[in-house]
Amino acid sequence: MAKKVSKNARVAQRAANAGSGKDHVKVVKSIKDPVTGRYTYKEVIIHKDKVKAFFADKK
Repeated sequence: MAKKVSKNARVAQRAANAGSGKDHVKVVKSIKDPVTGRYTYKEVIIHKDKVKAFFADKK
């Protein structure tokens, strides 16, 4: 049987992996074409701190 990892060990391990993929999110932005009126979707994986800036951008 494998030994169970203590909670304190997991917290320390999470701090060591601070730049891991859990800090990134996938966002989808709909963009309307002014000529045809059709929508296209832009999908990007970005850092979770930059989400508001992504949606504030007009393009």
